[in-house]
Amino acid sequence: MDLIKVAEQAFKQGESKQFPAFQVGDNVTVAYRIVEGSKERIQEYRGDVIRISGGEGQKRFTVRKISNNIGVERIFPLDSPYIDNIVLKKHGKVRRAKLYYLRKLTGKKAKIQERRVK
Repeated sequence: MDLIKVAEQAFKQGESKQFPAFQVGDNVTVAYRIVEGSKERIQEYRGDVIRISGGEGQKRFTVRKISNNIGVERIFPLDSPYIDNIVLKKHGKVRRAKLYYLRKLTGKKAKIQERRVK
């Protein structure tokens, strides 16, 4: 087990990207690098963070957006080399750690209030 942890630490030290500190309920834009054949492009995915899970080395966050009146969720590993950057757009005012109840809501009910930050 210790050998696996040593290998993970060595891999982690190779690349260390700094992302803004975001929480559940925040509205973020994730610039994700997509490889199509020999071409690369960056696609921006903007939505609300509904979940953050995982431990220190394998943290994941789920972003939910509404596209053509259909809810779309995508899970991003925080340590992924394909994430170019994360931009924090709004701070959300929520009282839950997981916002799964948003899946049932539509329209204005699914909107998260903005939290004032000083």
